[in-house]
Amino acid sequence: MPFKSKAQRRKFAQLLVEGKISNETFEEWNRETGAEKLPERVVHRTPRKKKAVKKRPKQKTKKSSR
Repeated sequence: MPFKSKAQRRKFAQLLVEGKISNETFEEWNRETGAEKLPERVVHRTPRKKKAVKKRPKQKTKKSSR
């Protein structure tokens, strides 16, 4: 899985130095990312809320006189 941001790449490098992940894992992620230009941070956008549908009041029906 490729890195999504520069911050994520730095975090993985820190984990590598601390010995919490293997060199193979870091290199695999780095290889899959390639030379892409990464953003500093990933911004998660919240999904837009759907507009509330305004309910119409029920119309009174006329009684038919037969």
